[in-house]
Amino acid sequence: MVVRAVVVYESMYGNTRQVAESIAEGLREASVDATVVPVREANRDALEWADLVVVGGPTHVHALSRAATRKSAVEQAAVHGLSVEDGAAETGLREWFDAGPSVRDVAAAAFDTRLDAPKMLTGQAARGIAVRLRRHGFHLVAEPESFLVDKRTVLLPDELARAVAWGRSLAERSLVAS
Repeated sequence: MVVRAVVVYESMYGNTRQVAESIAEGLREASVDATVVPVREANRDALEWADLVVVGGPTHVHALSRAATRKSAVEQAAVHGLSVEDGAAETGLREWFDAGPSVRDVAAAAFDTRLDAPKMLTGQAARGIAVRLRRHGFHLVAEPESFLVDKRTVLLPDELARAVAWGRSLAERSLVAS
């Protein structure tokens, strides 16, 4: 049996996209057919065939991004000379969930990118993602996971390798859960 996964992500500066691609790499290493899809392209058709859905986004003001926090991130990027992902200021995960990607009993996992500091100071978007996944009929096969960036919004060393390893572990867990 071929397990199929889709990794849906929202990314402002490219870190969350890189993590999503690394998670998919780990899934593929474990013989999972994995596709990576930006949230703006993640329609029902993108999820229809998935046995596992992995969803991630950046942590903004302790939680999932909002239109106002995405606008602020774009403004900050201009001030600090950072590049912004195509479509980053448009639709985020919060709006995607509001549009209702409901399913019945599909395996799922949640991740985020956040500043390297205690969760009580930074928040963790992955927790909100996990709550919304459950609310929309998914069942979680792993605890929400965070991948860390420094104060300059650069992924810490080894975070992408950790994302690959997490992807492999998700493959094992989703096979057991199915």
